Parts: sequence; structure tokens; C-alpha cells
Amino acid sequence: MFEKLLVANRGEIAVRVMAACEELGIDTVAVYSDADRDAGHVAYADEAYNVGPAPASESYLDQETIVETAQEAGADAIHPGYGFLAENASFARRIEETEGLTWVGPPSDAMEQLGEKTRARQAMQAADVPVVPGTTEPVETAAEVREIGEEFGYPVAIKAEGGGGGRGMQIVHDSEDAEDALETAKREGKAYFDNDSVYVEKYLEAPKHIEVQILADEHGNVRHLGERDCSLQRRHQKVIEEAPSPSLSDELREQIGDAARRGVREAGYTNAGTVEFLVEDSGASETHQNGGGEAADSDFYFMEVNTRIQVEHTATEEVTDIDVVRWQIRVAAGEELSFSQDDVGIEGHAIEYRINAENPAREFSPTPGPLETYDPPGSIGVRLDHAVNQGDEIGGDYDSMIAKLIVWAEDRERCIECSKRALEHYEVEGVHTTIPFHRLMLTDEVFVEGRHTTKYLDEELEDERIANAVDRWGSEPASGGGPSAETHEVTVEIDGRRFDVVLEDLPKGVGSGAASGAEAGGSSDGAGASGSASSSGSSGGGSSASAGGSGGGSSDDEVATITDGAIAADMQGTILSVDVAEGDEITEGDVICVLEAMKMENDVTAPRGGTVEGVSVAAGDTVDMGDTLIVLE
Repeated sequence: MFEKLLVANRGEIAVRVMAACEELGIDTVAVYSDADRDAGHVAYADEAYNVGPAPASESYLDQETIVETAQEAGADAIHPGYGFLAENASFARRIEETEGLTWVGPPSDAMEQLGEKTRARQAMQAADVPVVPGTTEPVETAAEVREIGEEFGYPVAIKAEGGGGGRGMQIVHDSEDAEDALETAKREGKAYFDNDSVYVEKYLEAPKHIEVQILADEHGNVRHLGERDCSLQRRHQKVIEEAPSPSLSDELREQIGDAARRGVREAGYTNAGTVEFLVEDSGASETHQNGGGEAADSDFYFMEVNTRIQVEHTATEEVTDIDVVRWQIRVAAGEELSFSQDDVGIEGHAIEYRINAENPAREFSPTPGPLETYDPPGSIGVRLDHAVNQGDEIGGDYDSMIAKLIVWAEDRERCIECSKRALEHYEVEGVHTTIPFHRLMLTDEVFVEGRHTTKYLDEELEDERIANAVDRWGSEPASGGGPSAETHEVTVEIDGRRFDVVLEDLPKGVGSGAASGAEAGGSSDGAGASGSASSSGSSGGGSSASAGGSGGGSSDDEVATITDGAIAADMQGTILSVDVAEGDEITEGDVICVLEAMKMENDVTAPRGGTVEGVSVAAGDTVDMGDTLIVLE
């Protein structure tokens, strides 16, 4: 077994991995950016090292620095969590080739094969797993897209090979849309995954999203741990996940589980992973709430493999009593799975709720800010995976997750009732959260009966109902920070390593938050350079530029302000594209650039017309709050 493991991630998943290590007797190493000096995962770890500035590209995505940090700390294994470098085959290969380090994840070759969607489709077809009709090779031209549309009928989906979560995916409804959609999908694939290769497949209008958790060791054993239903999504982003699915028959459940095992075995896959499927009702069945579900002859199709741990692995753990993260580490250490497929049983029902700092009434736009009140629920059937405390700041540098609430009960009906209790007692003030939305869903007839599909939130649920839920159960974001409380504990860094130091008679207003802000070049309230992504006002008498929806996940929050002709970013993010050039004449509402922030793609539009005097950014640039994007005459 390993002696010391570095977690190349942050937040609740880093703490989750560290908890498993703690039980296995493994020391833990955290890495953190300037924005995360006081983060929960940093405090939880045995050791912690600073790996760079707030932008992920300069810290959590810096492969060389992370490997060097692991070596400096004396770690003998690296666990990537999810997101960031978790599905980066080149990072896995770098660790595999580094003496003294072990990658806690699947082999880089298997990641490469299954991480690229066309190669994954080929592997699944070789294993006799049904795939959605479409291409098995990348496409380069709009004509190829049109060929698929003509052969299988519109709509079709153009997907980035390295994509996931709706990023890099464009839906083509007719031949005229093909060229623009192809260009956008390739651009997003390059921006998000550094891979502009795309493929095309038939787009299923209203499927169920079913995924199977698998574990495979290096001794030839492959197990599936049942399925999860992740059909409740907004813009292809999961919001509620549950295990088992309320809509599968026992026969279909067995077929999908067996298909997942065949597919990963064909690819020579080991460690944990998730095989995702789309299930399309054949029309011969009727959905039932408690186990009847889709008919056994419903069509199911392979969608993709996530070559990592998933956010929603917790629901599977609750119904199987199998610690997936613990087994990830044990498999990486060469151990053999100690249970057979017949030993895997499903007991009860579990639902995971993603508690995010987002405003559901404004299309789930992120609302960073301080957790002025944070009092999560407890009692029977409640599990909480989080890395925050009251007073912590949910910043704008990374995703908006606060916590994951997981509720278990002996059946789905009771689980929903327990969930109502847990969410009612989940108190968060200072930021908008998704709690009101979750409470609405627990009274929603379609969700309660298990009839929801991946299109339900985007196309059927009325916006007014969500707004009413926020009015009824939500809280207003903080208007500003109060005075700093006196503290006698500060955080210092020596050669990039974090230490907690206790001082006596510390002057009021000077503490770890102030020190961190000063070192990062930001403010002492912990917001740093990221500022507030939900700011709707303007500074210096300027007017606000607005952001409109676009692509797979977008925000209507304002992400830029204009003062004296200079349009500046109102949050930290990455420029995906620049749509204007010096000398262009633009009018109010024209898109000037696309800014990705907190996993949301935002069209930054001109607040007024004019001539572009200068362009200060280019695609791929990282910008901080206040950085100039363009200047109008």
C-alpha cells in the first residue's frame, strides 16, 4: 500500500479522497492555488503546497509543477479526483513514466482510447455494445455532417472527441445549421479539451441518461455496481442523480450492466470508471415509479466512458455499501477485487443533490460570495460531502459547488420524504443556491413519478415555477463583507509549503484572509482578483455589458462593465473567441467575445454601438476582473 498520496484537485472531492486515504493509513498531500489558501481541502491534508496563481491553467492544470510537488513531498501516488487533469491521458502517462510515482486511475492507453469518443465507439462496437448511429471517425467538413443528417434524419449532434457535460456539443436541426455548428463545436473542443476533433451522431430527442459504475482490477476482474439515473439535467449538466434508476426493468438493468462490463474489458480498462448510456423508450412500455420502468426491449445506446471517479459516485456507494474511492486506491496498489459480481447487491434508494452557489431563477447563473450562514442538515439517512464552513468564500475562479447532499432510504418514496426534511433544514445565507430548485423537484409530479428525461428541465419545466421556488425558499446574496473578526491564527508559506501559525495579540483586521489577499494582489475580504460574478452594477459611472446564452451552458449574468469606452471583464475567466477586430463598426447587442467562467460560456455583448479602437484579448487568454477586453472610440 502507498505511504503518501498527493490529491491533484481541490474542494470536496479532494477531501473525499483524503478521507479514504486516512482510513487506509496513507498520509495526504494537498495542492492549492493562491485563491485556495484557506480552502477546506488544504486544512484537511497532512501537508499542503502552493502550486501557482488562481487561474487553473497556472496551478491545478500545471502538470510539471504538480509532479515536481509530489516528488518534493515524497508522495508515491497521485489521485486526480474529477475535473482538471482527471481525464488527461498525457498527465497519466507522465506519472506512469515518473519513477517512484503511481497513477491512481486507469492506464493512460485505455484513457486515450476511451477518452476520445470515436475510438470509444469503435471499442464498444467490438464488444457488441450498441452505439448511437453516427460516425466512427472524426469529421472535418459540413458536408459530412449533412450526410449523417440525411442518412439518419435530423437533428444530429456534433460532439467534441474529448468532450463531456455538453461542452463541445452542438445540435444541428437542418442542413443550413451544419457549417456554423461544426465551427462552434471545434472551437469549444479546442478551448475546453485542447482537441478540436469532432464526430457526429443521431441526436436522441428525449432519452433517459443512465450510467453504470464499474471497477476493474489488474487481475482480469471486472465488476459493475449497478446503474445511476442522471436524467435530470439543465444544458447537459447533471443536477440530481439517483441510484438505482426508477425507470428500468430488471431485464434491461441486467443488459446494460453486462454491456458496460464487456466494453471496459474489451478496452483493457482497470480502476474505476463510468459507462454512460442513453435509453430511448420503444413506445411499448409505460414508466412506473417503483421498479416497473422501461420495457426490456427499449433501445439503449452507449454514449461515452468517463475514465475517472464521478461527482455522483456517492449514490452508488450508498446503495451498494462499496467504497469506490477506497477501491480506486487499492486497485492502483495492485490489489485484487475481493467481491464477485453476484456479491454486488442494491439495497434501498439514494439521491444526490448538487448544492451549488447558483441562482436557479436566472438560468442557474453562478453567484459567488461569502457563506454568511452555513448550517447543513444531519440525522438518519443524510450524508454530506463538502469542504466548506461558515464564513468561507465561494469564489469565481472555479466551479460553483458548495456541497453534495446524499440521502438514503429503504425505497424511493421514503428517500424523497427524507430529502424534503434534509433540504428544509439546509441553511445557507450569503449566496443564492440550488436548494430551492431541489425542493421544487421533490414536489414535481414528473420527477416524483420518475418520468423526467434529459429534456425535461430545458424544454418542459416552466421558468415561473423555478422563480417562485427561489422567492419562497431562497435567500438573498450578501451585499458586502463586514469587518474582519480578530483572530490569532494565520497561514504562512515557506518555499511554497503551507503552515498554520498561532500568534498572540494579533492586531484586529490582520489575519490569514488579509494576508492571502495581499499576497494574491487582491482584496482582504478573500475575494481576490475574481470579484463577484453576479455583480450587476457598474463602477465609475459606466454602464453594464450583458451576457446572453450560448452553447452548452451559459449565463445571463453580467460579465463585463464599460467605462469611458473600455469594456472590462467583471470576473476571472478564459476567452474562447473574439468576434470583433480593430476598426469594426458594431451596434448595441453585438457579441464582442465569448468568455468562459465557472464552467459557463458567456456571450459578452456591446452595451452601445461604436467603432472598435483596440482589442486587448485573444482566444485562449485568461483574464481577471477589471482586465480590458476591447476599447470603443
